[in-house]
Amino acid sequence: MNLKLRVKQKIVWLLLGGILAPAASFAHVPMPPKTPTEIGRRLVNASVSDFQLTDQDGKPFNFAASHGKLVLLTFVYTTCPDVCPLLTAKFAAIQRSLNAQHFKDYLLITITTDPERDSASVLKDYAARFGADLPNWSFLTGKRTELANVWRMFHVNVTKTQSGDVYHTTLTSLIDRRGKRRVDYYGDQWQDKQVLKDFHWLDSLK
Repeated sequence: MNLKLRVKQKIVWLLLGGILAPAASFAHVPMPPKTPTEIGRRLVNASVSDFQLTDQDGKPFNFAASHGKLVLLTFVYTTCPDVCPLLTAKFAAIQRSLNAQHFKDYLLITITTDPERDSASVLKDYAARFGADLPNWSFLTGKRTELANVWRMFHVNVTKTQSGDVYHTTLTSLIDRRGKRRVDYYGDQWQDKQVLKDFHWLDSLK
């Protein structure tokens, strides 16, 4: 391969990386500025107001009922082709670890960003694909107006295009037993072991 051809290919690669890559990842809004030592992780201290949605069995879910438990919460939609299934797989791995450690009083919550397609039954099928232990993991949907209130509470931006694509902030949040957000994880680069470490840190504060 001659030098000119290699240079041309390099330029094309850079252009594709600069133009196409952001478009492909735009469905998950970039994380806020990172600290030097805690990439994708931020300590917070914010109360979570009660909210009511519908779980994967079509039953009412009240967030206030989770007080007394450590809660790990995230936002996904079931037709997402990239980050959402990765987040759900991470949650499944965290749940397996917590169960293996006989960790008590925890709850995982997955909230949809696409209520028009993610009905209770769709979420239940989605949960089954990931082997979710449902007594300790709730998949939530509801009316868009109900969900919008929850998205705003967590500063999650959600946009649905005419083509049906859903763009949303990639946020996972760890909530303590008093219903306060204590750690936010942005993007999908956070490690399961860090979240488990934070679980045990908050558990030690009870």
